[in-house]
Amino acid sequence: MLKPLLLACALSGAATTHAAEGMWTLDNLPLAQMKAEYGFVPDAAWIQRVMRASVRLAGGCSGSFVSRNGLVMTNHHCVSDCIEDLSTASRNLLRDGFLAAKPEHELRCPELELNRLEQTSDVTGQVLAATRGLQGQAFTLAFNAVRARLTSACVGADQASTRCDLVTLYQGGLYHLYRYHRFSDARLVWAPENAIADFGGDPDNFNFPRYALDMALLRAYEDGRPVTVKDHLPFSRNGAAPGELTLVTGHPGSTSRLRTVAELETTRDATLVPALMRLSELRGLLIQYGNQGAEAQRVAKSELDGIENTLKVLTGELEALQDAELMRRKRSEEQSLKDFVAADAALQASTGGAWAAIEQAQTQYRRLHGEFRSLEAHGDYQSRHFAYARMLVRGAIERGKPNGERLPEFVDSRLPEVEQALFSTAPIYPDFEKLRFSWALTKVRERLGPDHAQVKLLLGKESPAQLAERLLKTSTLADVAVRRALWTGGPQAVAQSSDPFIQLALAIDPAARAVRQRFEAEVSAVVRSCGRTPS
Repeated sequence: MLKPLLLACALSGAATTHAAEGMWTLDNLPLAQMKAEYGFVPDAAWIQRVMRASVRLAGGCSGSFVSRNGLVMTNHHCVSDCIEDLSTASRNLLRDGFLAAKPEHELRCPELELNRLEQTSDVTGQVLAATRGLQGQAFTLAFNAVRARLTSACVGADQASTRCDLVTLYQGGLYHLYRYHRFSDARLVWAPENAIADFGGDPDNFNFPRYALDMALLRAYEDGRPVTVKDHLPFSRNGAAPGELTLVTGHPGSTSRLRTVAELETTRDATLVPALMRLSELRGLLIQYGNQGAEAQRVAKSELDGIENTLKVLTGELEALQDAELMRRKRSEEQSLKDFVAADAALQASTGGAWAAIEQAQTQYRRLHGEFRSLEAHGDYQSRHFAYARMLVRGAIERGKPNGERLPEFVDSRLPEVEQALFSTAPIYPDFEKLRFSWALTKVRERLGPDHAQVKLLLGKESPAQLAERLLKTSTLADVAVRRALWTGGPQAVAQSSDPFIQLALAIDPAARAVRQRFEAEVSAVVRSCGRTPS
């Protein structure tokens, strides 16, 4: 999740909170506005301290260091996957909660990575220079190459503890390079019982106030020892006083406020509606699975909560985009911007065609999206086995290429992240895996049709349930040692593997790459290039 570190302001009151609208990156704070409205102007030392005290959970959440010895506070729902991975049928930490009475009792999360932002730099000029005048696949290749060069140079030889991301701001108006200190060893210290963490039966984080204890504590480790950090945000014994200025930092999701009307209409009609239908069906499937007993309910709990969370997000987005007044306002704003551009000959020449190009890209999105989701988006397969197989197959091919020519997820700077996921010790539950994989295959068949060449290649003469059962019965990818041997063995080991998931990933890889290339060239590259600052 390539998220910038942002800050928001609010004044706390006795019963209500008045928040200033908007969020700002720490290098672009509205200092004059803060001084005028709040009588506070942060200096460089304050900004640096807050930046280094804030933490990003690489899976998409925020947190903060709250002690000198590496203690991190975050939301309970942000570590629920870790809690589930550390639980067993006889030790249900989601249900019972967890507290490490001693440091040696703290439990390492199998897949959790913590990032502390160290430095940001504006690399807009380098990105624009590398992609200037290019369109389609040529733009994508050039953008991937400059991203690989910048992030890999930023990481240097310190892959173990450094991570660098190219962050797109203002939909391509700016590009910043973010360098993080990477803590790959994060351990669970405390988490309350799930019954209080999502009290009220609404396992999301979009309601306020929430009468729940949605928090947990982790600790960052390096070389097997808790880290010592200078910058942290200690707890206040007295809490916030009425009228006191409150500043919030974190790594939130994108607002996407700069999307065109054509993009919003595509999101509303072609993305959100199918996604809500699919997630609703999957929710029902997991609820039914959990009804089998306490253990099945435990296994499905974290994923079910994530689906509930996502459904609430997407439902809100759809309701907003179906609001006639909101869409009328967006069309009016867009027309005003078009008129402004048309009034300037230079702007019109460099930018005037962007709206038509993006609209055409949305037409291509609707044509390609079904195949792209079915063949390339491995999350649609709902299978850890298939995710591992694709990592191994793609990794074997991509690591043999020059760094700048690889798929972005396999450039040198990203390999530690790939390896942490690939060598995860998180448990895999065969019955749950079979249920999700067979359902996902059914959805692929429904989306593409039974006569589609790739559906025939996937299923042959078997039903989704038969194929899922056969593959899972004979695959050995649940074994970390097997995955490690295939990764280190490279192309030869992968090509010689008889594992059925490896064979499946190899079989559909050409078609998956082809639709990805078309989607990037005809949709992603068009939207990204049209968002660039005119040169």
